[in-house]
Amino acid sequence: MLTRKQHELICFISDRLEETGVSPSFEEMKEALDLKSKSGVHRLISALEERGFIRRLPNRARALEILKMPERGDVVKLASKAAAPAPSRTVLPEPANDVIEIPLHGRIAAGVPIEAFEGSSMLSVPAALLGKGDHYALEVSGDSMVEAGILDGDYALIRRQDVARDGEIVVALIEEAEATLKYFRREGAMVRLDPANRAYDPQRYAPQQVRVQGKLAGLLRRYD
Repeated sequence: MLTRKQHELICFISDRLEETGVSPSFEEMKEALDLKSKSGVHRLISALEERGFIRRLPNRARALEILKMPERGDVVKLASKAAAPAPSRTVLPEPANDVIEIPLHGRIAAGVPIEAFEGSSMLSVPAALLGKGDHYALEVSGDSMVEAGILDGDYALIRRQDVARDGEIVVALIEEAEATLKYFRREGAMVRLDPANRAYDPQRYAPQQVRVQGKLAGLLRRYD
């Protein structure tokens, strides 16, 4: 069963494809459905895709393919629901599927420290993975954090901060030259950076040698 807006959107896309052979832009869909933002269009398209009504064609901008149209019964039910007075109930918000872009600052070692911040590009991340604060991403290189579920090739989503509590996973910049992703712990007068892999030994530094550059806020993993 589709919502009224989902039904309106798939009909608009179908009409546009029949007229021009090209799917409408997000801006055109936003205007046609009288939505406040393109994120609303994204949510509707994702819902239609999940229900098997449309699919996005890879490596092509504005490429949508209609796999099936709603059945007549669904349309009738939608129309009758729209005409009938709605009972009093709590309206739940649609799930947030907004995507935001954060800086991607090269690769970071989850094993032996390597140079970090090798240039900068942008990474699209679901907003739900991020909380408050300023964030950036680093591509993980190495296997020393595998027991914490952090694998080579993952994208570590980092919340910028310069302090850390014992046991937190942080980006630690060592002697202003090399960065690593490790558990942060204090050991007497020293700072200890612990791996999550028994094949690696903890690293110990004087406090002035280590600068916290952020705390792990989430992970993004791509599957080929």
